[in-house]
Amino acid sequence: MAAYVFGAISRFHDAEDVTQHIAQELARRFDEYDSQRPFVGWALWIAKSRVIDFYRKQGRDRLVLSEDMLQKLAEVIVDRQSHRDDRRAALEQCLDRLPERSRRLLDLRYVEELPAERMAEAVGSTAGSVRVLLTRVRHVLAECIQKRLSADSV
Repeated sequence: MAAYVFGAISRFHDAEDVTQHIAQELARRFDEYDSQRPFVGWALWIAKSRVIDFYRKQGRDRLVLSEDMLQKLAEVIVDRQSHRDDRRAALEQCLDRLPERSRRLLDLRYVEELPAERMAEAVGSTAGSVRVLLTRVRHVLAECIQKRLSADSV
């Protein structure tokens, strides 16, 4: 949804504000959501309306993107959502297969957001060694994800 809004509204702060308003509206109207339909489609329907409202409030007669283009942008995002879901599932499966030490390094880097020096302290290693290990783990994950996605598409 944020990608949609930032694609439709060129000024960063305006797009950020509209995104926040949409998030609030989604939360407020969540009881209207039909769980039998894709959530992303419903969220983008609301986002499209709010983007159009934004331009109307700005006093502009025409949108930077036409309503047709906004609709096409929403369709592309919905289509890509299933691909992201597939990649996320593959990532989770590949993470489960990693050795504990590798998963620990990833947690330190991406969950705790530690720099290499602090990670090295936490695992009793050097910063250089941690950087090399992280590079290897990322490479292993990327290969695993690619293999899973290729196998699923066959």
